[in-house]
Amino acid sequence: MSAPETPQTRKTRRRARRQRSGEDADQPRSLYLLPHVVTTAGLFFGFYAIVQAFAGQPDRAALGIILAGVCDALDGRLARFARATSRFGAEYDSIADTVSFGVAPAMLAFSAGNLQVLGRTGWVMAFLFTACAALRLARFNVAPSRYRGRFEGMPSPAAAGMVASTQWFASFLRDYGVVVSVPESSIAGGVAILGLLMVTSIPYRSFKEVDLRHSYGTLVMVVFAIALVVQEPSVSLFCIGLLYSLSGPIEWLWRMLAHRPLEELPEPAASEPFRG
Repeated sequence: MSAPETPQTRKTRRRARRQRSGEDADQPRSLYLLPHVVTTAGLFFGFYAIVQAFAGQPDRAALGIILAGVCDALDGRLARFARATSRFGAEYDSIADTVSFGVAPAMLAFSAGNLQVLGRTGWVMAFLFTACAALRLARFNVAPSRYRGRFEGMPSPAAAGMVASTQWFASFLRDYGVVVSVPESSIAGGVAILGLLMVTSIPYRSFKEVDLRHSYGTLVMVVFAIALVVQEPSVSLFCIGLLYSLSGPIEWLWRMLAHRPLEELPEPAASEPFRG
């Protein structure tokens, strides 16, 4: 018969289990949970966007997607700051992102774009976006990118943000009396193109290596961009999203024609858990 487990033994076993999962054993538990709380908030906003899309509130659905993007930008940074990166966090983040940046934008486009009039083609195009987002997130967990400072394929939050900002921009035009009639087939095609951009190997700038502390010009540009977004977010976010969506294919085509390929990173010895 084994001896009863003491509190010290239980504490030692918990510490060993946390070390195996990639968590810092000396890190406070509250700091370790904080990134998961933010990820859960992003999942909530994605679910909120789906509900609002079905309820016929496309602007609120777009807001949910944008807020989910804010949470996605924060949770990875919080995990690295708190030294709380783990395999569990990476998997949970991907699942949440599939809902927020895969299902929610597709539902918004299907509802607000009136894709149901296309019959099977409409929901197949919306599903294509969801499937591509899921594939993009799975590939990112396995192989983040071959190039320094680049994503391989359009990031799913950016593609989802393009859908959300397009809805806001359409509402902005309608509020100012500008009537723009876009055929449902064009909307379905745009959604499909965004989905396919996520699963291509076209490099997109990640901006994660931008140093705001030592680059005055970059800091000024960031402040200017924030001022534009605050002034009129529906127009600014749409323009920023459109420019970013086009930047990948344009730069890729230019580099191919100019014979200036990007330098590939060396193959990593082993993949590490990542959140972001």
